[in-house]
Amino acid sequence: MTAATHGLDAAETARLTHRGLRLAQFTVAYNVVEGAVAITAGLLAGLVSVVGFGVDSAIESAAGVLVALRLSARLRHGRTDERKERLTLRAVAVTFFVLAAYVTVEGVRSLLDGEAPDRSPLAIGLLVASIVVMPVLAAMKRRVGLRLRDNLVLADAAETRICVILSISTLAGVVLHALTGAAWLDPVAAFVIAAFAVHEGREAWEGELVEDEDEDEDDADEDAD
Repeated sequence: MTAATHGLDAAETARLTHRGLRLAQFTVAYNVVEGAVAITAGLLAGLVSVVGFGVDSAIESAAGVLVALRLSARLRHGRTDERKERLTLRAVAVTFFVLAAYVTVEGVRSLLDGEAPDRSPLAIGLLVASIVVMPVLAAMKRRVGLRLRDNLVLADAAETRICVILSISTLAGVVLHALTGAAWLDPVAAFVIAAFAVHEGREAWEGELVEDEDEDEDDADEDAD
């Protein structure tokens, strides 16, 4: 992967790589806090989907660390190690599958137990905050990834985009449960999380994220100009 391949000079490539690195670092910091709060709130209230959301935050932090390490290496060496980038991309893909497996198992367990979770204003507030912050962060990462034609950055953006979907589905499940008392809504929200995680994990593993975003590349170029 070279700057010339994408019509970018070395300075622009470095600038975008620095931006991608800063976004990955912010993702790690934000998700460490978000994950700790979500897991605590979910365990206290018995909300499987909120615990799953917290685990997703932890996984996204791990993925952010992997992405940040590779981007830092690019900046230090002035080139891309294709083999290591491919291995890192697959490691990020594995984090999607781990998340899907966890929330599926916990969702089934919750359905079988039939235990009704408690209400959690803290979880609702956290999910609302995520719905505000994560779409902006995902869009910024996606623009950088499209400009660089970089599957690794796009995988990081996809993981952040999943966080948005998770926030919406989890919030819907938690709020509807609070209003109706239907215990099955929480694990159903967890299964939605698992489905999106598997989809994005497969695309990251196969390196298809850039191709999927081709139709939006012109828009990204216009934004950069």
